[in-house]
Amino acid sequence: MTLLDLMNHPHLMGRLDFVHRLPGKVPLPAGPNPLGLFETRDATLYVPHGIDPRSPTALVVLFHGGGGSAAKILPMLQQHAEARGFLLLVPQSVFPTWDIVIGGNGPDRERLDAALAEVASRFRLDPARLVFAGHSDGGSYALSLGLTNGQFVTHVVASSAGFMSVHLQSGAPRVFISHGTRDEQIPIDRSGRFHSAKLKAAGYDVTYVEYDGPHAHQPAVVEQAVDFFLA
Repeated sequence: MTLLDLMNHPHLMGRLDFVHRLPGKVPLPAGPNPLGLFETRDATLYVPHGIDPRSPTALVVLFHGGGGSAAKILPMLQQHAEARGFLLLVPQSVFPTWDIVIGGNGPDRERLDAALAEVASRFRLDPARLVFAGHSDGGSYALSLGLTNGQFVTHVVASSAGFMSVHLQSGAPRVFISHGTRDEQIPIDRSGRFHSAKLKAAGYDVTYVEYDGPHAHQPAVVEQAVDFFLA
């Protein structure tokens, strides 16, 4: 394999190996469950009460912002997961933010693949509802990996995302982008407005929502995003 082949390897461009499969392991109980895959900054799976692990269930993968953690971002969607019956996977970056922000796809992509495979080994996932979502750096990560992995990602939800890094495109996930008009950390003109216009021009089905607020997600907009991917 040449150096050029290595540089163009799909993994380095963010492509995941995940494929849907029938579960073979015992399902996890209701509530938040560490997956036990990593010694530090393990991924957490929130399982709502009353779901049938043998029936297709929507999965949302929620990525935290820079300097964040699973514990900090989980409340953004936990109540919705419980009320509306979807699985909520919350991975954590190895470093303070996601590898793609620092230097390119690497350990976080590998850990995400492992976490997705573990969830699919315990629950039957709905191929029509597999969502990548996130806020701030997590929104950038959701956009970047979601559009790169549209072979199985069906919806992307990006809150206050700063950038997209997409070198391979696959499928056509539906996209929900939201951004506050008073965001001083990531100005809306070069982020939310720019990204939504670019994706619409490329033919993606984009829902774009602006709200009067700073660099923070708002409950009403989060609820609108949930309606978007469960519709």
